[in-house]
Amino acid sequence: MAAGGEESDGVGEAGCGRQEGSEVMPSPLRRRPRVLLGLTGSVASIKAAPLVAALALIADVKVVATAAATHFFDAADLPLVDPGANVFADEDEWRTWRVVGDPVVHIELRRWADILLVAPLSANTLAKLANGMCDNLLTCVVRAWDFGDEEKRVLLAPAMNTCMWESPFTRRHLDAMLDLGGSGGSGGEKRGTGGDGGGDSVSISGGTVGVIDPVAKVLACGDVGNGAMASVDTIVATVALHAGNLALAAD
Repeated sequence: MAAGGEESDGVGEAGCGRQEGSEVMPSPLRRRPRVLLGLTGSVASIKAAPLVAALALIADVKVVATAAATHFFDAADLPLVDPGANVFADEDEWRTWRVVGDPVVHIELRRWADILLVAPLSANTLAKLANGMCDNLLTCVVRAWDFGDEEKRVLLAPAMNTCMWESPFTRRHLDAMLDLGGSGGSGGEKRGTGGDGGGDSVSISGGTVGVIDPVAKVLACGDVGNGAMASVDTIVATVALHAGNLALAAD
């Protein structure tokens, strides 16, 4: 299982407050953005609660968690109005469908969301997404996503061991995702790899897919290097930036 994040980094240090100027304010003709947060099997999923809390300040939030992600957080602890109705797992796909005509969960979530944020994005889930696999609820949402819709965004925040982050597979898979969004992969991107400095580096592309690069620090496995998920503040600021570029027409 991929591991990102810092063993000694308490969840309370993740920073769940919004950054100055990052709040997306609705208007009579502009509703709040809708963010679907995908949680995957990285230890950085321990930051699910502060991440949800910060996102909820600027957007309506629903959560999709892979089975591996649930090892790192308790859905009941997420600061949502009704976690039971807003946190989805693989079994929900089958629990709500009985006959033809019933809602299909991954399609309904895909329709609802303006922004799909996968944070943390494990190496395993990245490989699945880049190869079009759809073996759980989250990957089904991505497989059904309309990457050509300029009023929607996919934002990816990888979190994994340094050796996995530096693997040529990772670059290949990220390029495949960026290509889906029309940004031309790493050849057309201005994006950092975190380096040794550990500063958050964000990929803002001209397409509909963006990558929020990981940072260098002490990882959960004890290694020191790049691969830890970007800070909550950086992730939320990036979501706010992209949301500000969407029309968000009132329903």
